[in-house]
Amino acid sequence: MYTASSAFLDALVEAGVSYIFANLGSDHPALVEAIAEARAHGRKIPDVITCPNEMAGLSAAQGYFQASGRAQAVVVHVECGTQALAGAVHNAAKGRAPVLIFAGASPFTQDGEMRGSRNEFIQWIQDVHDQRGLVRGYMKYDNEFRTGRNIKQVTHRALQFAYSDPKGPVYLMGAREVMEEEVSPTKLDMAEWQPLASAVLPPEGVEAIATALAGARRPLVVTSYVGRQPKAVRELVRLCERLGIGVLESVPNAMNFPHDNPLYQGNQWNHPRQNPVLAEADVILVLDSDVPWIPTVSRPREDARIFHIDIDALKHQMPLWYIGSERAYQVDATGALAQINAYLDGGPVDGGPVDGGAVDEAAADERRRHYAGLHAERADELGRLEAFPEGDMITPEYLVACMRKHADEDMLFLNESISNYHTVFNHLALSRPGAIFTSGGGSLGWNGGAAIGVKLAQPEKTVVSFTGDGSYMFSVPSSVHWMARQYETPFLQIVFNNRGWKSPKLSALAVHPDGYASRANSLDVAFDPPPAYADIAAASGGAHARLVRRPDEVEEALVEALRVVREEGRCAVLDVWIPHL
Repeated sequence: MYTASSAFLDALVEAGVSYIFANLGSDHPALVEAIAEARAHGRKIPDVITCPNEMAGLSAAQGYFQASGRAQAVVVHVECGTQALAGAVHNAAKGRAPVLIFAGASPFTQDGEMRGSRNEFIQWIQDVHDQRGLVRGYMKYDNEFRTGRNIKQVTHRALQFAYSDPKGPVYLMGAREVMEEEVSPTKLDMAEWQPLASAVLPPEGVEAIATALAGARRPLVVTSYVGRQPKAVRELVRLCERLGIGVLESVPNAMNFPHDNPLYQGNQWNHPRQNPVLAEADVILVLDSDVPWIPTVSRPREDARIFHIDIDALKHQMPLWYIGSERAYQVDATGALAQINAYLDGGPVDGGPVDGGAVDEAAADERRRHYAGLHAERADELGRLEAFPEGDMITPEYLVACMRKHADEDMLFLNESISNYHTVFNHLALSRPGAIFTSGGGSLGWNGGAAIGVKLAQPEKTVVSFTGDGSYMFSVPSSVHWMARQYETPFLQIVFNNRGWKSPKLSALAVHPDGYASRANSLDVAFDPPPAYADIAAASGGAHARLVRRPDEVEEALVEALRVVREEGRCAVLDVWIPHL
């Protein structure tokens, strides 16, 4: 029997979906039967990954996309499972990750009128007015299957939205009766369901940006996620080296610019001070950035000329957003940078017959030397911070520097270390595009499931996840580490254990530096004594577990943990105590 559920599975295969991250419920009999039928007859369907927790499943799907560029499917049950996706929906939306989420729906008949009609008490309780509305604000597209006859078309339309820039998640739902409907197999021409082509800079935009950067005294690029496209990094390096442009990362979500390049000027997060490089810049190119600066503490000078190139220049999901740019373009960064480089080379430019003029090499060389000097000063300061600690407490800088010694081309990093976000980026000092990922959003708990997805996408790589102790608990480690063992996706997880949530404390003190909170003995954000974080993973998934409390233990603990992951195929969790929050 070929049903609407069979057609849905075939549509996922046609779309290149390799995995269904599933948390099945009473609304999925048709899908369960279609999967079993396909397996019995040897018909190709995506592999099913059982996810005991929905957020872990959606995080895994996001991680798979981040490491592969291919959207995957997540299956949850009715409105309860949809709500249990929780903050992972936010992360997929803000991280611009195309994911197809399918949820069942309570049956719409109750007297046995159709196959799939209500036969369990829960189907009355789970019937709600607007299930799609629970996540509509985060989706690029949402729809309901009303018949199996066009289920492939609806599925491919959803993925067409998901893959079209700016990318993002999509949501489909279908009641039991619809998913049980018998239909005839159909074939579609996938050439008709491709995402929209990216736009290019208009000729006048190419000329304006290139001319402004070339003529600036202190040109600066500020970026957050241009590194999601490795080809864009190469074009950015070429542009900056050609003109002597400094690069400042703001809340980086990727390896956007090689940290060993002398033009690299560091990364800024919530630091409560003016960034001097930003303040000095007279021409700024904001390139793929959601938060290029925080105006209350750090902003460009008043007369700075600002240009903005972004795959999501309008920031559709941000009601309040502006940076004072004189020109903004919603275009693909790789193509836009290639256009600017072609203009500076004096050759033809995509979008029009514009040719660039000669570059003032003396001025460019002065800029290179200026930024190289600042880069060297920063490197000296980082070197001092990552020295072997003088006391008995492990510093985050020393821990990450030790990890850097073991980094190679076969290693991928995930960073959800929260108050140590900047520490991980600073002291890993990566230079390889695609080597590090963050959620791109602000809902904690992404790192565990995402590590599974990354490992599924690139099984030959060694995956290392940095997490705060709070974000470790948010990740539902009992589910994550069961999944990792079940589906053979071992990774190393390093927990920065400062015995609580440091970020809420920092936020309170930033607004009330001399208030009652600054003098209080407790701010209700501590986990002290903390749970045995590593033991949770050992109990749930047989992970190698170790508590690390002294600096002289760090090096040996990392070596052994990496050995376990690579040679034994088991996860390893290091619970590393750093200074108390």
